[in-house]
Amino acid sequence: MEVEAAKWIAAGLAAIGMIGAGIGVGNVWASFYQALARNPAAEKVIGARIWIGFAVTEAIALFAMVIALLAIYG
Repeated sequence: MEVEAAKWIAAGLAAIGMIGAGIGVGNVWASFYQALARNPAAEKVIGARIWIGFAVTEAIALFAMVIALLAIYG
């Protein structure tokens, strides 16, 4: 019984990484719109790089989810 509780606690702690990723994605897009408001002509240059930043930030959430699932079912 204690092992089962420890698994759920570990999964909850691993899921905290998803909160940080959500905040990071919000910061990425907020910075993108702020940059566009300052210089609309740079949309092509900034727009290509914004997806890389979004993907890297979102990957952190996926890694946290995988670790949480491994803690539960592993």
